[in-house]
This record gives sequence, structure tokens and C-alpha cells, in this order.
Amino acid sequence: MKQNITLSLERELLRKAKVLAARKGTSVSGLLAQYLERVLKEESAYERARKDALAVLARGFHLGGKILTSREEWHAR
Repeated sequence: MKQNITLSLERELLRKAKVLAARKGTSVSGLLAQYLERVLKEESAYERARKDALAVLARGFHLGGKILTSREEWHAR
């Protein structure tokens, strides 16, 4: 369900927005709706990637190899 909102813009900004919307074959409302949808989709994708990356970091990495000596052996002098 769509809902209308009221938006206040400077005259010059509104004029430029109307010109851009006309060039793209849409309205200022349509232009703003497309922009908000894109921004929110990108934000959602970023948050999902951030959450996944933090989960990987929390699990840690196993880079292979074996520890052949103990810490004490390395630091013995």
C-alpha cells in the first residue's frame, strides 16, 4: 500500500529534480522512491555482509600447518 508524504525542498533543488525526473521519464515522487529503494537495499546488503564477516571472525581461521614446538621451547634462552 502506498502512502503520500510531504517534502519541503528549496525551489532550485525542486526545479533540478523535476528536470532530472523528466529526463528519466518519471515523476519527482517516482525518482525519490527509486532512490530510497536502492539505498535501503544497499544498506540491507551491507548489514548482511557485515554480520556474516563478524561471524567468520568469531569462529576464527585455521590456516593449516602444525605447531611442532611449544611456546616455552621458542622462548627458552
